[in-house]
Amino acid sequence: MNEVKPPSIWSGISIVAALCAILLAVTIGVIWNPSAANLPARDLGGVQPSQTGVVEPTGETTEVMIVANHDMSFTPNRIEVPAGNRLVVTLENRDALNGHDLVIGEYETGRVQPGETAVLDAGVITESIQGYCSVAGHKQMGMTIDIVVIEPAAGTSDGGPGSAPHAEHTGNVAIPDGDGEINEPISAELPALETDEGPVTHEVTLTVTEVPLEVAPGLYQTRWTFNGNGVGPTLHGRVGDTFNVTLINDGTIGHSIDFHAGALAPDEPMRTIAPGEKLVYTFTATRAGIWMYHCSTAPMSTHIAAGMHGAVVIEPEGLEPVDKQFVLVQSEVYLASAAHSAAEAEELDADKIAAGTPDRVVFNGIANQYDQEMFEVVTDERVRFWVLDAGPNVPLSFHIVGGQFDTLWTEGAYHIKQGASAWGSDDGGAQVLSLLPAEGGFVELTFPEAGHYSVVNHIMSEAERGAHGIVKVTDPTK
Repeated sequence: MNEVKPPSIWSGISIVAALCAILLAVTIGVIWNPSAANLPARDLGGVQPSQTGVVEPTGETTEVMIVANHDMSFTPNRIEVPAGNRLVVTLENRDALNGHDLVIGEYETGRVQPGETAVLDAGVITESIQGYCSVAGHKQMGMTIDIVVIEPAAGTSDGGPGSAPHAEHTGNVAIPDGDGEINEPISAELPALETDEGPVTHEVTLTVTEVPLEVAPGLYQTRWTFNGNGVGPTLHGRVGDTFNVTLINDGTIGHSIDFHAGALAPDEPMRTIAPGEKLVYTFTATRAGIWMYHCSTAPMSTHIAAGMHGAVVIEPEGLEPVDKQFVLVQSEVYLASAAHSAAEAEELDADKIAAGTPDRVVFNGIANQYDQEMFEVVTDERVRFWVLDAGPNVPLSFHIVGGQFDTLWTEGAYHIKQGASAWGSDDGGAQVLSLLPAEGGFVELTFPEAGHYSVVNHIMSEAERGAHGIVKVTDPTK
Protein backbone atom coordinates (compact mmCIF):
# COMPACT_ATOMS: atom_id res chain seq x y z
CA MET A 1 0.00 0.00 0.00
CA ASN A 2 2.99 2.30 -0.19
CA GLU A 3 2.23 4.73 -3.01
CA VAL A 4 3.72 7.98 -4.24
CA LYS A 5 1.44 10.93 -3.52
CA PRO A 6 0.35 12.91 -6.58
CA PRO A 7 1.36 16.55 -6.85
CA SER A 8 -0.98 19.00 -5.19
CA ILE A 9 -3.67 20.55 -7.34
CA TRP A 10 -4.95 22.90 -4.66
CA SER A 11 -5.54 26.49 -5.67
CA GLY A 12 -4.22 29.39 -3.62
CA ILE A 13 -7.74 30.04 -2.33
CA SER A 14 -8.11 26.41 -1.29
CA ILE A 15 -4.81 26.53 0.60
CA VAL A 16 -5.85 29.69 2.46
CA ALA A 17 -9.20 28.12 3.34
CA ALA A 18 -7.51 24.95 4.55
CA LEU A 19 -5.07 26.90 6.71
CA CYS A 20 -7.95 28.83 8.24
CA ALA A 21 -9.76 25.57 8.97
CA ILE A 22 -6.64 24.10 10.60
CA LEU A 23 -6.16 27.25 12.70
CA LEU A 24 -9.80 27.07 13.82
CA ALA A 25 -9.48 23.39 14.69
CA VAL A 26 -6.29 24.00 16.70
CA THR A 27 -7.94 26.91 18.50
CA ILE A 28 -10.97 24.81 19.41
CA GLY A 29 -8.72 21.99 20.57
CA VAL A 30 -6.76 24.33 22.81
CA ILE A 31 -9.94 25.77 24.29
CA TRP A 32 -11.29 22.31 25.06
CA ASN A 33 -7.99 20.77 26.08
CA PRO A 34 -5.32 23.26 27.16
CA SER A 35 -2.87 20.47 27.91
CA ALA A 36 -2.75 19.68 24.18
CA ALA A 37 -0.89 22.97 23.70
CA ASN A 38 1.25 22.53 26.84
CA LEU A 39 -0.60 25.37 28.55
CA PRO A 40 -0.26 25.56 32.35
CA ALA A 41 -2.92 23.94 34.48
CA ARG A 42 -5.58 26.29 35.81
CA ASP A 43 -4.76 27.80 39.19
CA LEU A 44 -7.65 26.87 41.48
CA GLY A 45 -6.85 29.77 43.78
CA GLY A 46 -6.01 27.82 46.92
CA VAL A 47 -3.03 27.94 49.20
CA GLN A 48 0.05 26.46 47.53
CA PRO A 49 1.63 23.56 49.43
CA SER A 50 5.21 23.74 50.59
CA GLN A 51 7.89 21.30 49.47
CA THR A 52 9.07 20.08 52.88
CA GLY A 53 6.29 18.69 55.04
CA VAL A 54 3.34 16.31 55.07
CA VAL A 55 -0.25 17.33 55.67
CA GLU A 56 -1.48 15.85 58.92
CA PRO A 57 -5.16 14.82 59.08
CA THR A 58 -7.11 17.22 61.27
CA GLY A 59 -9.73 14.69 62.28
CA GLU A 60 -12.38 17.09 60.99
CA THR A 61 -14.83 16.44 58.16
CA THR A 62 -16.14 18.89 55.59
CA GLU A 63 -19.57 17.84 54.30
CA VAL A 64 -20.96 19.38 51.11
CA MET A 65 -24.07 18.94 48.95
CA ILE A 66 -23.44 19.20 45.19
CA VAL A 67 -26.16 19.22 42.54
CA ALA A 68 -25.73 17.90 38.98
CA ASN A 69 -27.77 20.12 36.68
CA HIS A 70 -29.38 19.58 33.27
CA ASP A 71 -27.10 22.19 31.65
CA MET A 72 -23.96 20.11 32.27
CA SER A 73 -22.86 21.95 35.39
CA PHE A 74 -22.39 21.36 39.10
CA THR A 75 -23.81 23.65 41.79
CA PRO A 76 -21.76 24.82 43.54
CA ASN A 77 -18.82 24.54 41.15
CA ARG A 78 -16.28 25.66 43.78
CA ILE A 79 -15.88 24.55 47.39
CA GLU A 80 -13.26 25.30 50.03
CA VAL A 81 -11.80 22.62 52.29
CA PRO A 82 -9.27 23.15 55.13
CA ALA A 83 -6.07 21.25 54.43
CA GLY A 84 -6.14 17.92 56.23
CA ASN A 85 -9.94 17.73 56.48
CA ARG A 86 -11.81 14.72 55.16
CA LEU A 87 -14.24 15.68 52.39
CA VAL A 88 -17.62 13.96 52.14
CA VAL A 89 -19.84 14.98 49.22
CA THR A 90 -23.50 14.17 48.68
CA LEU A 91 -24.23 14.29 44.94
CA GLU A 92 -27.84 14.88 43.92
CA ASN A 93 -28.71 14.44 40.24
CA ARG A 94 -31.40 16.92 39.21
CA ASP A 95 -30.84 16.35 35.48
CA ALA A 96 -34.03 14.65 34.30
CA LEU A 97 -32.35 13.11 31.23
CA ASN A 98 -28.81 12.04 32.10
CA GLY A 99 -26.95 9.94 34.59
CA HIS A 100 -23.90 11.69 36.08
CA ASP A 101 -21.09 10.84 38.45
CA LEU A 102 -18.46 12.69 40.44
CA VAL A 103 -14.77 11.83 40.44
CA ILE A 104 -12.38 13.39 42.98
CA GLY A 105 -8.87 12.05 42.77
CA GLU A 106 -9.04 8.26 43.07
CA TYR A 107 -12.59 8.26 44.44
CA GLU A 108 -15.86 8.20 42.48
CA THR A 109 -19.57 7.86 43.08
CA GLY A 110 -20.46 5.60 40.17
CA ARG A 111 -23.21 6.73 37.83
CA VAL A 112 -26.12 8.41 39.61
CA GLN A 113 -29.46 8.33 37.81
CA PRO A 114 -31.95 11.24 37.57
CA GLY A 115 -33.55 12.01 40.91
CA GLU A 116 -31.10 9.87 42.86
CA THR A 117 -28.29 10.74 45.28
CA ALA A 118 -24.96 9.21 46.22
CA VAL A 119 -22.42 9.91 48.94
CA LEU A 120 -18.72 10.17 48.08
CA ASP A 121 -16.02 10.00 50.75
CA ALA A 122 -13.11 11.69 48.97
CA GLY A 123 -10.64 11.08 51.78
CA VAL A 124 -8.28 13.60 53.35
CA ILE A 125 -7.73 16.63 51.12
CA THR A 126 -4.14 17.83 51.03
CA GLU A 127 -4.07 20.14 48.04
CA SER A 128 -6.38 21.87 45.60
CA ILE A 129 -7.85 19.53 43.01
CA GLN A 130 -10.57 19.50 40.39
CA GLY A 131 -13.50 17.08 40.51
CA TYR A 132 -15.47 16.21 37.40
CA CYS A 133 -18.16 14.04 35.82
CA SER A 134 -16.45 11.17 34.00
CA VAL A 135 -19.29 10.43 31.57
CA ALA A 136 -17.60 10.84 28.20
CA GLY A 137 -17.89 14.43 27.01
CA HIS A 138 -19.47 15.87 30.16
CA LYS A 139 -16.23 17.19 31.66
CA GLN A 140 -15.45 18.89 28.36
CA MET A 141 -18.86 20.61 28.50
CA GLY A 142 -18.12 22.10 31.91
CA MET A 143 -19.10 19.51 34.52
CA THR A 144 -16.20 20.30 36.85
CA ILE A 145 -15.91 21.48 40.42
CA ASP A 146 -12.90 23.23 41.95
CA ILE A 147 -11.95 21.93 45.40
CA VAL A 148 -9.74 24.58 46.95
CA VAL A 149 -7.55 24.00 49.98
CA ILE A 150 -7.60 26.79 52.61
CA GLU A 151 -5.93 27.33 55.99
CA PRO A 152 -3.16 24.80 55.41
CA ALA A 153 -1.55 23.15 58.38
CA ALA A 154 2.15 23.72 58.90
CA GLY A 155 4.50 21.62 56.81
CA THR A 156 2.36 20.73 53.84
CA SER A 157 3.73 19.08 50.74
CA ASP A 158 2.75 17.90 47.32
CA GLY A 159 1.17 14.55 46.70
CA GLY A 160 -1.43 13.78 49.37
CA PRO A 161 -4.06 11.11 48.83
CA GLY A 162 -6.52 13.67 47.50
CA SER A 163 -4.31 14.20 44.46
CA ALA A 164 -4.18 10.62 43.22
CA PRO A 165 -5.26 10.26 39.59
CA HIS A 166 -8.61 8.68 38.80
CA ALA A 167 -7.23 6.40 36.12
CA GLU A 168 -4.07 5.85 34.15
CA HIS A 169 -4.86 7.01 30.63
CA THR A 170 -2.69 6.35 27.69
CA GLY A 171 -2.39 9.84 26.17
CA ASN A 172 -0.66 9.64 22.81
CA VAL A 173 0.93 6.24 23.46
CA ALA A 174 0.04 3.71 20.75
CA ILE A 175 -2.40 1.09 22.03
CA PRO A 176 -1.71 -2.38 20.64
CA ASP A 177 -4.32 -4.89 19.58
CA GLY A 178 -4.79 -7.97 21.71
CA ASP A 179 -4.23 -11.58 20.74
CA GLY A 180 -6.38 -13.71 18.46
CA GLU A 181 -9.14 -13.08 15.98
CA ILE A 182 -12.19 -10.86 16.22
CA ASN A 183 -14.86 -12.76 18.12
CA GLU A 184 -18.03 -11.35 16.53
CA PRO A 185 -17.41 -9.61 13.19
CA ILE A 186 -20.32 -7.64 11.75
CA SER A 187 -21.69 -8.73 8.39
CA ALA A 188 -21.39 -5.99 5.75
CA GLU A 189 -23.60 -7.70 3.16
CA LEU A 190 -26.79 -5.88 2.18
CA PRO A 191 -29.55 -8.20 0.93
CA ALA A 192 -31.67 -7.10 -2.01
CA LEU A 193 -35.05 -5.57 -1.20
CA GLU A 194 -37.73 -8.24 -1.03
CA THR A 195 -40.29 -6.53 -3.25
CA ASP A 196 -40.43 -4.06 -6.11
CA GLU A 197 -43.86 -2.91 -5.04
CA GLY A 198 -44.27 0.16 -2.93
CA PRO A 199 -44.39 2.29 -1.04
CA VAL A 200 -43.58 0.15 2.00
CA THR A 201 -43.86 0.94 5.72
CA HIS A 202 -40.91 -0.27 7.79
CA GLU A 203 -41.30 -0.88 11.53
CA VAL A 204 -37.94 -0.47 13.29
CA THR A 205 -36.94 -0.65 16.96
CA LEU A 206 -33.62 0.84 18.06
CA THR A 207 -32.69 0.08 21.65
CA VAL A 208 -29.91 2.12 23.22
CA THR A 209 -27.46 0.12 25.33
CA GLU A 210 -24.04 0.87 26.77
CA VAL A 211 -21.99 -2.31 26.49
CA PRO A 212 -18.35 -3.45 26.23
CA LEU A 213 -17.51 -4.41 22.65
CA GLU A 214 -14.47 -5.39 20.64
CA VAL A 215 -13.19 -2.45 18.57
CA ALA A 216 -10.07 -4.21 17.24
CA PRO A 217 -8.75 -7.75 17.60
CA GLY A 218 -8.65 -8.37 21.35
CA LEU A 219 -9.18 -4.67 22.21
CA TYR A 220 -12.36 -3.51 23.98
CA GLN A 221 -14.26 -0.31 24.69
CA THR A 222 -17.58 0.40 26.38
CA ARG A 223 -19.68 1.52 23.42
CA TRP A 224 -22.95 3.46 23.33
CA THR A 225 -24.98 1.54 20.79
CA PHE A 226 -28.15 1.17 18.78
CA ASN A 227 -29.12 -2.50 19.20
CA GLY A 228 -25.90 -3.62 20.81
CA ASN A 229 -23.36 -3.39 17.96
CA GLY A 230 -20.54 -0.94 17.28
CA VAL A 231 -22.53 0.42 14.33
CA GLY A 232 -26.31 0.73 14.11
CA PRO A 233 -28.36 -1.55 11.82
CA THR A 234 -28.75 -0.49 8.19
CA LEU A 235 -32.26 0.59 7.23
CA HIS A 236 -33.06 -0.14 3.58
CA GLY A 237 -35.84 1.05 1.30
CA ARG A 238 -36.91 3.20 -1.62
CA VAL A 239 -38.17 6.70 -2.20
CA GLY A 240 -41.74 6.87 -0.86
CA ASP A 241 -41.19 4.34 1.93
CA THR A 242 -42.16 5.29 5.48
CA PHE A 243 -40.06 4.37 8.51
CA ASN A 244 -41.67 4.15 11.95
CA VAL A 245 -38.73 4.03 14.35
CA THR A 246 -39.21 3.34 18.05
CA LEU A 247 -36.22 4.53 20.09
CA ILE A 248 -35.87 2.93 23.53
CA ASN A 249 -33.27 4.28 25.95
CA ASP A 250 -31.93 1.39 28.03
CA GLY A 251 -28.73 3.31 28.74
CA THR A 252 -27.66 5.27 31.82
CA ILE A 253 -27.59 8.76 30.27
CA GLY A 254 -29.79 10.73 27.90
CA HIS A 255 -29.75 9.81 24.21
CA SER A 256 -31.59 10.80 21.03
CA ILE A 257 -31.67 10.12 17.29
CA ASP A 258 -31.46 12.16 14.09
CA PHE A 259 -32.22 10.68 10.66
CA HIS A 260 -30.72 12.61 7.75
CA ALA A 261 -33.00 10.56 5.48
CA GLY A 262 -36.05 12.46 6.74
CA ALA A 263 -36.87 16.16 6.48
CA LEU A 264 -38.86 17.37 9.49
CA ALA A 265 -38.59 19.81 12.40
CA PRO A 266 -36.18 18.33 14.95
CA ASP A 267 -37.85 19.76 18.09
CA GLU A 268 -39.84 16.69 19.14
CA PRO A 269 -38.56 13.60 17.29
CA MET A 270 -34.91 14.46 17.89
CA ARG A 271 -35.28 15.40 21.55
CA THR A 272 -33.10 13.73 24.17
CA ILE A 273 -34.91 11.11 26.23
CA ALA A 274 -33.94 9.95 29.70
CA PRO A 275 -33.01 6.38 30.64
CA GLY A 276 -36.13 4.21 30.61
CA GLU A 277 -38.01 6.43 28.17
CA LYS A 278 -38.93 5.87 24.51
CA LEU A 279 -40.15 7.88 21.55
CA VAL A 280 -41.43 7.21 18.04
CA TYR A 281 -39.70 8.92 15.11
CA THR A 282 -41.55 8.70 11.79
CA PHE A 283 -40.22 9.91 8.46
CA THR A 284 -40.94 9.32 4.78
CA ALA A 285 -37.97 8.93 2.44
CA THR A 286 -38.35 11.52 -0.32
CA ARG A 287 -34.83 11.41 -1.78
CA ALA A 288 -32.35 8.68 -2.62
CA GLY A 289 -28.97 8.23 -0.99
CA ILE A 290 -27.08 6.52 1.77
CA TRP A 291 -28.03 8.74 4.67
CA MET A 292 -26.48 8.97 8.11
CA TYR A 293 -28.41 8.60 11.34
CA HIS A 294 -26.94 9.30 14.75
CA CYS A 295 -27.53 10.37 18.34
CA SER A 296 -27.79 14.15 18.45
CA THR A 297 -27.42 14.63 22.20
CA ALA A 298 -24.62 16.98 23.24
CA PRO A 299 -21.73 16.65 22.96
CA MET A 300 -22.70 15.17 19.63
CA SER A 301 -19.14 14.28 18.60
CA THR A 302 -18.83 12.07 21.68
CA HIS A 303 -22.10 10.22 21.10
CA ILE A 304 -21.25 9.59 17.44
CA ALA A 305 -17.72 8.45 18.23
CA ALA A 306 -19.00 6.15 20.97
CA GLY A 307 -20.89 4.12 18.35
CA MET A 308 -24.27 5.83 18.02
CA HIS A 309 -24.48 6.02 14.24
CA GLY A 310 -25.70 4.02 11.27
CA ALA A 311 -26.89 4.17 7.66
CA VAL A 312 -30.19 4.41 5.84
CA VAL A 313 -29.95 3.19 2.23
CA ILE A 314 -32.64 4.66 -0.01
CA GLU A 315 -32.17 3.30 -3.52
CA PRO A 316 -32.29 5.64 -6.53
CA GLU A 317 -35.11 5.03 -9.00
CA GLY A 318 -34.19 2.43 -11.58
CA LEU A 319 -31.21 1.08 -9.64
CA GLU A 320 -30.13 -2.06 -11.44
CA PRO A 321 -29.60 -5.30 -9.52
CA VAL A 322 -26.09 -6.49 -8.78
CA ASP A 323 -24.69 -9.87 -7.82
CA LYS A 324 -23.57 -8.71 -4.37
CA GLN A 325 -23.67 -5.50 -2.38
CA PHE A 326 -22.08 -4.40 0.87
CA VAL A 327 -22.43 -1.47 3.30
CA LEU A 328 -19.36 0.09 4.90
CA VAL A 329 -19.70 2.85 7.52
CA GLN A 330 -16.43 4.49 8.52
CA SER A 331 -16.06 5.97 12.00
CA GLU A 332 -13.38 6.59 14.60
CA VAL A 333 -12.46 5.02 17.94
CA TYR A 334 -10.94 7.09 20.75
CA LEU A 335 -9.67 4.81 23.50
CA ALA A 336 -9.34 5.71 27.18
CA SER A 337 -7.26 2.63 27.98
CA ALA A 338 -5.71 -0.55 26.59
CA ALA A 339 -8.50 -2.92 27.65
CA HIS A 340 -7.94 -6.46 26.41
CA SER A 341 -11.12 -7.91 27.88
CA ALA A 342 -14.74 -6.83 28.19
CA ALA A 343 -14.33 -6.58 31.98
CA GLU A 344 -11.57 -3.97 31.57
CA ALA A 345 -13.42 -1.86 29.01
CA GLU A 346 -13.81 1.87 29.58
CA GLU A 347 -15.75 4.54 27.75
CA LEU A 348 -14.05 6.73 25.19
CA ASP A 349 -11.58 9.57 25.74
CA ALA A 350 -13.43 12.78 24.83
CA ASP A 351 -10.22 14.87 24.95
CA LYS A 352 -8.90 12.85 22.01
CA ILE A 353 -12.06 13.64 20.02
CA ALA A 354 -11.52 17.38 20.53
CA ALA A 355 -7.87 16.99 19.57
CA GLY A 356 -8.73 14.87 16.50
CA THR A 357 -6.41 12.01 17.45
CA PRO A 358 -8.24 8.69 16.98
CA ASP A 359 -6.64 5.41 18.04
CA ARG A 360 -8.49 3.44 15.36
CA VAL A 361 -10.43 4.27 12.19
CA VAL A 362 -12.88 1.50 11.48
CA PHE A 363 -15.38 0.07 9.05
CA ASN A 364 -18.64 -0.95 10.76
CA GLY A 365 -17.30 -0.49 14.27
CA ILE A 366 -14.28 -2.84 14.35
CA ALA A 367 -10.78 -2.20 13.02
CA ASN A 368 -9.52 -4.63 10.36
CA GLN A 369 -12.48 -6.98 10.77
CA TYR A 370 -12.79 -7.45 7.00
CA ASP A 371 -9.20 -8.64 6.79
CA GLN A 372 -10.52 -11.64 8.73
CA GLU A 373 -14.07 -11.85 7.35
CA MET A 374 -13.25 -10.99 3.75
CA PHE A 375 -15.75 -9.86 1.12
CA GLU A 376 -16.11 -12.98 -1.01
CA VAL A 377 -17.06 -12.57 -4.68
CA VAL A 378 -16.57 -14.38 -7.97
CA THR A 379 -14.79 -13.10 -11.07
CA ASP A 380 -16.97 -10.97 -13.35
CA GLU A 381 -19.69 -10.57 -10.70
CA ARG A 382 -20.99 -7.01 -10.45
CA VAL A 383 -20.40 -5.76 -6.91
CA ARG A 384 -21.78 -2.61 -5.27
CA PHE A 385 -20.27 -0.97 -2.18
CA TRP A 386 -22.49 1.49 -0.35
CA VAL A 387 -20.18 3.74 1.68
CA LEU A 388 -20.90 6.28 4.44
CA ASP A 389 -18.47 8.40 6.43
CA ALA A 390 -20.04 8.77 9.91
CA GLY A 391 -17.02 10.65 11.31
CA PRO A 392 -17.18 12.56 13.51
CA ASN A 393 -13.85 13.93 12.24
CA VAL A 394 -11.95 11.87 9.66
CA PRO A 395 -12.63 12.09 5.89
CA LEU A 396 -12.72 8.98 3.67
CA SER A 397 -11.09 8.34 0.29
CA PHE A 398 -12.59 4.94 -0.53
CA HIS A 399 -10.39 2.84 -2.82
CA ILE A 400 -9.99 -0.81 -3.78
CA VAL A 401 -6.40 -1.67 -4.64
CA GLY A 402 -6.31 -3.29 -8.09
CA GLY A 403 -9.90 -2.31 -8.86
CA GLN A 404 -11.49 0.42 -10.95
CA PHE A 405 -15.00 1.76 -10.44
CA ASP A 406 -17.11 2.00 -13.57
CA THR A 407 -20.02 3.48 -11.59
CA LEU A 408 -19.81 6.21 -8.95
CA TRP A 409 -22.85 7.81 -7.32
CA THR A 410 -22.61 10.26 -4.43
CA GLU A 411 -24.86 12.75 -2.67
CA GLY A 412 -27.72 12.48 -5.16
CA ALA A 413 -26.04 12.06 -8.55
CA TYR A 414 -24.11 9.72 -10.81
CA HIS A 415 -20.64 10.90 -11.76
CA ILE A 416 -20.32 7.93 -14.09
CA LYS A 417 -22.70 5.03 -14.75
CA GLN A 418 -21.10 1.88 -16.17
CA GLY A 419 -18.47 4.06 -17.82
CA ALA A 420 -20.88 6.63 -19.25
CA SER A 421 -20.67 10.23 -18.08
CA ALA A 422 -23.10 13.12 -18.35
CA TRP A 423 -20.86 14.60 -21.05
CA GLY A 424 -21.24 11.73 -23.47
CA SER A 425 -18.05 9.73 -22.91
CA ASP A 426 -18.41 6.00 -22.37
CA ASP A 427 -14.92 4.99 -21.25
CA GLY A 428 -14.79 6.68 -17.85
CA GLY A 429 -13.63 5.20 -14.57
CA ALA A 430 -12.97 6.28 -11.00
CA GLN A 431 -10.33 5.30 -8.49
CA VAL A 432 -11.78 6.78 -5.28
CA LEU A 433 -15.09 7.77 -3.75
CA SER A 434 -14.24 10.88 -1.70
CA LEU A 435 -16.43 11.59 1.33
CA LEU A 436 -16.40 14.09 4.17
CA PRO A 437 -18.07 13.19 7.48
CA ALA A 438 -21.83 12.59 6.95
CA GLU A 439 -21.44 12.13 3.16
CA GLY A 440 -22.28 8.88 1.42
CA GLY A 441 -22.50 7.20 -1.96
CA PHE A 442 -21.91 3.94 -3.78
CA VAL A 443 -19.52 2.48 -6.31
CA GLU A 444 -19.75 -0.55 -8.60
CA LEU A 445 -17.09 -2.70 -10.22
CA THR A 446 -16.23 -6.17 -11.46
CA PHE A 447 -13.07 -8.15 -10.77
CA PRO A 448 -11.68 -9.83 -13.91
CA GLU A 449 -9.05 -11.88 -12.09
CA ALA A 450 -8.99 -14.04 -8.99
CA GLY A 451 -6.97 -12.70 -6.10
CA HIS A 452 -7.04 -10.56 -2.97
CA TYR A 453 -7.89 -6.87 -3.36
CA SER A 454 -7.37 -4.49 -0.41
CA VAL A 455 -10.23 -2.14 0.52
CA VAL A 456 -8.79 1.01 2.09
CA ASN A 457 -9.27 4.58 3.10
CA HIS A 458 -6.63 6.00 0.76
CA ILE A 459 -5.69 8.52 3.41
CA MET A 460 -3.21 5.78 4.17
CA SER A 461 -2.56 6.60 7.82
CA GLU A 462 -6.26 5.94 8.41
CA ALA A 463 -6.07 2.62 6.58
CA GLU A 464 -3.16 1.74 8.86
CA ARG A 465 -5.36 2.59 11.87
CA GLY A 466 -7.88 -0.03 10.78
CA ALA A 467 -9.93 1.30 7.84
CA HIS A 468 -8.95 -1.73 5.78
CA GLY A 469 -10.45 -4.93 4.42
CA ILE A 470 -9.95 -7.49 1.67
CA VAL A 471 -12.07 -8.60 -1.28
CA LYS A 472 -11.37 -12.28 -1.94
CA VAL A 473 -12.13 -13.02 -5.58
CA THR A 474 -12.31 -16.60 -6.80
CA ASP A 475 -12.60 -17.97 -10.33
CA PRO A 476 -15.04 -20.94 -10.39
CA THR A 477 -13.69 -22.10 -13.75
CA LYS A 478 -10.25 -22.83 -12.33
